[in-house]
Amino acid sequence: MRRLASLFLLAAVPVLAHAQPAVEAVKHKDRIEFKVGGRTITNYWFAGFSKPIFWPLMSPNDASLTRAWPMKKGEPNETTDHPHQKSAWFTHGDIIPKGIELTQKIKGVEGVDFWSENTGHGKIVCVDVSEPKQEGSRITVVTKNEWRTGDGKKIMDETRTITFVELGGAYLIIVDSDLFGSVTELVFGDTKEGSFGVRINDVLAGKNGKGKLQNAEGKVGEKEVWGHKSDWCDYSGPIDGKPAGLAILADPKNPHPACWHARGYGLMAANPFGRAKSGFPEMKGRTDLVTLPKGEHLAFRYGLLLHEGDAEKGRVADHFKTFAARR
Repeated sequence: MRRLASLFLLAAVPVLAHAQPAVEAVKHKDRIEFKVGGRTITNYWFAGFSKPIFWPLMSPNDASLTRAWPMKKGEPNETTDHPHQKSAWFTHGDIIPKGIELTQKIKGVEGVDFWSENTGHGKIVCVDVSEPKQEGSRITVVTKNEWRTGDGKKIMDETRTITFVELGGAYLIIVDSDLFGSVTELVFGDTKEGSFGVRINDVLAGKNGKGKLQNAEGKVGEKEVWGHKSDWCDYSGPIDGKPAGLAILADPKNPHPACWHARGYGLMAANPFGRAKSGFPEMKGRTDLVTLPKGEHLAFRYGLLLHEGDAEKGRVADHFKTFAARR
């Protein structure tokens, strides 16, 4: 009998060793903290900044994927340019509210600039956050945002749903944004400064960076990627000796496909609003602007995939198929 009990215990060990790590979300007064196996993978900061952001973003092998500045100052050898590029975000650089007088203007922007943090910029203010809802390895949080001018006038409402999924070797954060023209008709201006973006860890970017910027077509580097359409874009490389990467996934069902405002210095952003003026090669000659009539909705869906290795080893293409299938 003892021998049988011992064999049973030995047989059970491999099953326990491969058990899926526990996923949880903790709601704080200014953020939602997403954890896997007790380790913080990201915080979704819905207060404290001019727009909601994700920071940090940690890979499964514990590499810090995005730049810590300016949320955390004093990190060695970290750049301090573009203070508005805070880890990961969703916004746009020129939104024109029809019939609303703007008392604060930014040079070169026709409407409200939600991208930069220059004097007079707009703010995305979170006004409601649901309790996290968990189903197995998937956690969902629904938030409500108001997009406001520099002087505080609301021009648009947004329902933003955050879904965190543990994929077994990778983490996927899905952002569903339902923009509602609750106040007036809105025009999304033609600018490269948008929209769903990240600022990658400095170790991977810049002249001395060790990272690789790659899109779904296998094109590599800023020259081949910038301004072109693609289903996803990935930045990967060694961070403190840990090969890891971060991909942005753009849902092919989005009403407007994204061109990539992706730079060698570390910016990677999916922009569905840029046209000819933005300079995107694939939008040459395009002058049709995206509009949101009053009383109507405009929905976008993007994903952040946190993975080990490069795009191939991290199975970005495979995870994109799962993401696009909305499973």
